[in-house]
Amino acid sequence: MSLNRKAKKRITIVLFLLPSIGGFVFFQAFPIGYSFILSLTDWDVLRKASFIGLENYRNILSSEEFWRVIRNTLYFMVLYLPLMLAVSVCIALLLNVKTRFTGVFRTIFFVPVLTSWVAAAMIWRWLLSPYYGPINAVLGFAGLQGPGWLYDTVWAMPGIVLASVWKDMGFYGLIFLAGLQTINIGYYEAAEIDGASRWQKFRKVTLPMLSPTMFFVMIISIINSFQLFPQVIIMTQGGPHGSTQVMVERIYNYAFTYYKMGYATALSWVLFAIIFVVTFFQLRVHKRWVHYD
Repeated sequence: MSLNRKAKKRITIVLFLLPSIGGFVFFQAFPIGYSFILSLTDWDVLRKASFIGLENYRNILSSEEFWRVIRNTLYFMVLYLPLMLAVSVCIALLLNVKTRFTGVFRTIFFVPVLTSWVAAAMIWRWLLSPYYGPINAVLGFAGLQGPGWLYDTVWAMPGIVLASVWKDMGFYGLIFLAGLQTINIGYYEAAEIDGASRWQKFRKVTLPMLSPTMFFVMIISIINSFQLFPQVIIMTQGGPHGSTQVMVERIYNYAFTYYKMGYATALSWVLFAIIFVVTFFQLRVHKRWVHYD
C-alpha cells in the first residue's frame, strides 16, 4: 500500500513537471544542441548544409576581423565600466539622501532604463551629430571644436559609451542604492567616534560594504558589454571603417545580411566561450576584494 502511494506520488510529480521539462527540451536544450551542429556546417539558407567540421572556428580565430572585434569590445569595456560604476554609485549616494523629492528623483533617473534602445539610440544620434547636435553646439559656445563623434573612428566608440552609460545608470544606480541601504548604520557611528572624515567613511566603510553589490554589477555589465548590439546597429551600423564592430553585430550581419548561418552560429559559440571564461575567472578571483561582512 505504501509503495503504491509512493509510486502515485512520483507519477503525479512527473506529470506536473512534464510541461516545464518539455518546454525546456523543445525551446532551449534542442535549439542549443542543434546550433552547435549547425556551427560545424557551411549553410547559406538557400542550399543544403554541408558538414565542414571545425573549419568555421578556424576561420574565425585566424581572421583579422575577429581580433578587431575583440579589441573594439575591450575598448568599449575600458571606457564604459569605470564611468558606469562611478556614475551609478554617485546616483545611489544621491538617492540615499532622504528628501521630500526622493521618489521623484528615483523616477527621473530610472526613465532611461524604461526607454527602448531604438528611441534612445535615435536621440543620441541627434545629440552627437557633428552638424546640428546640441553637444557640439555647447562645446562651440565654450570655444571648443567638437569631434565628429559617430563619423570619426576615434570618437565613435566613446559616443556609444556615453549613450550606454546614460541608458544603464538608473538601473545600476538602484542596485547600488539597495546595497547602500543594507549597510549597518553602526559602522558609520563607530567611524564618527574615531574621528573619520566623510571621505574616509566612504573609502573605509561604504566601498568595502558595497563590494558584493559591485561584484554583481560588474558581472552582469561585463556580460552585457560582450552582448553589445542595439546601440551599435542603430547609431553606427559597425562603422566608421569597422571601428564599432562588435560580436553580436557581426553575428547578426553574417546570419541575416550575408546568410552565412553556419559561420554566424560558430561566432555565437565563440562568444559563449568568451563569456564563460571571463565569468569563471571573475568568480575565482572575487574573494580577494569582495567583503561579505
